[in-house]
Amino acid sequence: MSSDAVPNDRPMFDLGALAEEVLPDDEGLFARDVDGQLIRVEKATARELDESLSLTINGETLTVRKAVPTRDSQGNVINDPDGAPVPRLTTIFDAASRAFVKRPGDPNPIPTLCHKEHLPPIGVCRVCLVEATEETPRGRRSRLVPSCVQRVSEGMIVHTIDSPDRQAAARVRAATSIVVELLMADHLPADGEVAPGNELSAVAHRLGIDQSRFWASNAHRGCDDSSKMISVDHEQCILCGRCQRGCNWVKHNEVIGRSGKGYQTRIAFDLDDPMGHSSCVSCGECAVSCPTGALEFKPTFIETQIARLRDELRKDGQDGDIVTADELIGYPLFSGIPYKFLQFNGAAVVRRRLEAGDVLCREGDYGSTAFVIMDGEFEVFLSGTRGAVRNRPAGGFFGWLGGLKTVAEKVGGKAKLADVGAAALGENERIIRNQDDVILGEMTCMNRYPRSATVVATRPGEVLEIKRNVLYMLQRNSVSRQILDRVYRERSLRGQLSGLPIFRSLSDEDKLKAASFLRDKADLVSVDPGQTIFRQGDLADHYYVIRLGFVKISQEDGLAQRVLNYLGPGNGFGEIGLLSTLGDRWSEEFEDLRAGTRTATCAALDHVELIRIDGDDFRELLERFPELRDPLIREAKEILRRDAADRHRLQSLKSDDFLDQGLYLAQSLLVLDLERCTRCDECTKACADTHQGVTRLVREGLRFDKYLVASSCRSCLDPYCLVGCPVDAIHRNGDSLEIEIEDYCIGCGLCSDNCPYGNINMHGFPKQEVDAKGKLRTVYQEIDGRKLPVVQQRATTCDLCKSIDGKPSCVYACPHDAAFRMTGEELLRRTQTQ
Repeated sequence: MSSDAVPNDRPMFDLGALAEEVLPDDEGLFARDVDGQLIRVEKATARELDESLSLTINGETLTVRKAVPTRDSQGNVINDPDGAPVPRLTTIFDAASRAFVKRPGDPNPIPTLCHKEHLPPIGVCRVCLVEATEETPRGRRSRLVPSCVQRVSEGMIVHTIDSPDRQAAARVRAATSIVVELLMADHLPADGEVAPGNELSAVAHRLGIDQSRFWASNAHRGCDDSSKMISVDHEQCILCGRCQRGCNWVKHNEVIGRSGKGYQTRIAFDLDDPMGHSSCVSCGECAVSCPTGALEFKPTFIETQIARLRDELRKDGQDGDIVTADELIGYPLFSGIPYKFLQFNGAAVVRRRLEAGDVLCREGDYGSTAFVIMDGEFEVFLSGTRGAVRNRPAGGFFGWLGGLKTVAEKVGGKAKLADVGAAALGENERIIRNQDDVILGEMTCMNRYPRSATVVATRPGEVLEIKRNVLYMLQRNSVSRQILDRVYRERSLRGQLSGLPIFRSLSDEDKLKAASFLRDKADLVSVDPGQTIFRQGDLADHYYVIRLGFVKISQEDGLAQRVLNYLGPGNGFGEIGLLSTLGDRWSEEFEDLRAGTRTATCAALDHVELIRIDGDDFRELLERFPELRDPLIREAKEILRRDAADRHRLQSLKSDDFLDQGLYLAQSLLVLDLERCTRCDECTKACADTHQGVTRLVREGLRFDKYLVASSCRSCLDPYCLVGCPVDAIHRNGDSLEIEIEDYCIGCGLCSDNCPYGNINMHGFPKQEVDAKGKLRTVYQEIDGRKLPVVQQRATTCDLCKSIDGKPSCVYACPHDAAFRMTGEELLRRTQTQ
């Protein structure tokens, strides 16, 4: 950077004065992390999650917790192995966001570049500087600090660029402007042409900076055009580290690091390889994270994505227009999503226009999309039945798990509860959804379950059909997440709460009142597979309701854990520990019950979403509705008696393996009867012959009695493999069970990593592309004077031979009638009846 500057009226910032104000012991608070960034090493404690302090920001006094739960890239709370949230210290930026960003789209008084809500803060760009006054060993002093990493303290006074204290605001603005001008001089294009979504340019505009007063350095770091998908312009890179954290922390690909020193410092791929020659899997997370034009999607890639979708729509005979990034960014729901992400997923949003009577989706269909309602009105119902929609115990295996199912019953035209959309209905009312509800079908899109209802347009309307990767980004962004959470709380949560089993003794009117009381007091939490929600003997502090997934309830029996029950969506748990604190006399058979403690351990079997209600709110509910008390206590005692009598009920043949391996969710297992099987391997050979020499099964796996569960895709009810595909190349067939992987798979391996059962494999195939005549041709490269085909990695898995004739070759080829396709429920039933 040249020391000469173009003079103007903006005040220069006195760096020397700042240095004098910095406390000499500040360096002791820092240490270098694995990416070479200086970060604070102060650790938060679980106790600080419940401790509060007061501070003032821009003249407004706030009360905040000393620590907040750490969240992942999707906004979910990260928990330790015991199920407790992992704390991190509350920062000034956290406090300012909570105080001033009260509605979606509200501006934050603190600008940022290197920090994003879904990434761990590192405080490298210093654009988020604020003036903080606090007590120190030397007395009360003020200094400029990076707000994204500076923890709050009791009595702290903070001023930002928008502070009503004009002198303080001017000092902060001057410091921030210097930082931004220095970045602009070296990292904005010389011609002033910046791409949409350039955050450095946006921050400069917010600060009123038209051009930098400094001259650019003569050092050049060059460009990298080797990738087929992303262009790299090192000249525009501000070394904010967002691409590194996106690649290494969000996607866990571990490809991006840093190389060089001084002005030659730049991001690097692997061992400083060109991006196109590195182990980059082209997931696009780095470009989406980049705040400048340093990483951009190539226009040819975007055009190819859009052209492919247009061809698919035309072949499928579907009506719809592709919605461009420029149009999407103007909608409130999408306003907080990075512009580059919308570019990258230019083929992931389609506008559909419907006339009155058109079906948007049908009950029972598998889907991988959700619908953002732009206009119109839609009726939601089951199988065309306009009767009462209720939760009933499910039959078969899921009934064995304690699950519920949604059924429609005609009861004199009066609907008691609509589980679909969780809206309470009165006489002659219907389940109607419009643009105030924002979105439809998100649960099927997120969790890969069948559509729970049929949705029909009642008048002309318009929806945006979005794919799963777009929905995940909406959940990751705070603006979008606030909109979706608000809609859920206002229009769905009360109805879902009113259908809780604990409210059975209440009248319909009181059910709605009780649900209204709990609605604003409930938290929405997500739990990972296998994670403990609470342990036996823990203090009882919450009541839980299952929105999605299944929960295992177990109890200690000596040194072993005995499974007591399995609960599915719609069920509540955790009330026994709370009821035991009410002072009621428990039967003699429960003399050893410790009041206020958990009587069992609860853990997630799969991805679980819970509604969490604080214990104090639960007890206040019982005070407001005393008629709940006696039935709940009777039921709690009955549960304890049943648990004592049936402690070994579900400890049947290898049931632990059956559950741990997720077989209860399998819809199409390849099962071999070992009493008939001669190990001829004809099933494996047939699979390889059918799929161009690449077998999609391995004749190994778990054994249950005389049956062997071979390693092959199971068509899980909740397939983890569908989560996070950057190009949405893997999905479930809309009409059946099969998991399909499209030819445009980029070979990133994410689906293979996500599958916990090892049933998706990566194989190399000759790369093909469409030539000018529209024909596929193999792509060749020259290596050591030889012309060899370019090998492209692609994911493969069993699709039940749907791509051939729909008859599984493995089963058809078995000469001894030893191979079968069956559900997990059927396998369990067979092993239990042998």
